Amino acid sequence: MTTSTKGLRLAEVWYQRALWIIAVVFASFLIGLGGKVVDDLPQVEHAPSRDAFIDQQAAAPLQARLSKAQAALTDNSDATDQASLMLTAARHDTQQAREAFRTTVATRHATADAAQDPAVIAHAQALEAATQRERAAQAKIDALKQDAFQLSRERDDATQALATLNAQADERYEAAQRKVELSVFGMRLLFTLPLLLIAAWLFAKKRHSRYWPFAWGFIFFALFAFFVELVPYLPSYGGYVRYTVGIVLTILLGRYSIRALSRYLERKREEEQQPGATRRESLDLVKAYARVTAKVCPGCERTIDIADPKANFCPHCGIGVFNTCAHCHTRKNAFSRFCHACGQIEAGSPDTASA
Repeated sequence: MTTSTKGLRLAEVWYQRALWIIAVVFASFLIGLGGKVVDDLPQVEHAPSRDAFIDQQAAAPLQARLSKAQAALTDNSDATDQASLMLTAARHDTQQAREAFRTTVATRHATADAAQDPAVIAHAQALEAATQRERAAQAKIDALKQDAFQLSRERDDATQALATLNAQADERYEAAQRKVELSVFGMRLLFTLPLLLIAAWLFAKKRHSRYWPFAWGFIFFALFAFFVELVPYLPSYGGYVRYTVGIVLTILLGRYSIRALSRYLERKREEEQQPGATRRESLDLVKAYARVTAKVCPGCERTIDIADPKANFCPHCGIGVFNTCAHCHTRKNAFSRFCHACGQIEAGSPDTASA
């Protein structure tokens, strides 16, 4: 697989693009097939609902107590409201009876015996009756408030007991949920892990092979299976697992990148120790021509100055980058098969050997 389209024929450029399309289409079909396989995997049982983990034998009496206490508190509140209205009316009656008694007493002659006056006696009796009703209404309110206090304590006790049962149920429910998550993750891992291993092997060994579109298509499919089919089902445990997995993956990728860079640099150092002719024979002419055009040395892949007419060799590795045509002596790209000035074929090229 080439990394640049410079120096390629137009048909080669379109073939490259068509092969990438084939890789993407191949990956899409693999993703579709993988989705069907995942759907047909043995189904993991879902965790029961949260209510299934509540101790119903203990919760039912508590719930009945709570409902009874709540209903009694509601009735108590209504009765208290009615008693408050009665107390207000009794106080009003008492106030009126007291005013009437005082007025009757004040209007009697000073010489008259008010204690024996029938009107005074009647108002005194009315005042006493109103006072008794007020006291009775107040006593009833006090009793209702005491009952409400007891009912509130009973309701709070039942509520606390139910909260304890719910907390225990939540713990069991979360444990069951984690078990289901692990089961789902395990099933998907059994399906995804081999794909990742195969994709890693294809990336390392076959991404530049003749059938690279299928290798890259499978790599795309494996990445999709990892990030879509597996990662969302990775147990979190408060983020610890996912952060740990991220750290491990980063270390593995970093280690691979560092070792790949070391191998690349070592390979380039070994190549630079070889004679120029041997190095030129190992290079692909199309890639080399494209690299020179991009101001990059085809041997060591460092930046070079192609504008200087005297800079014919790479200052870093010494490989010849420009030479002169044997026929017209025009300076040209050393990797060109034909001279761009006179059109003559370069001596020693494959076309010259076959002529």
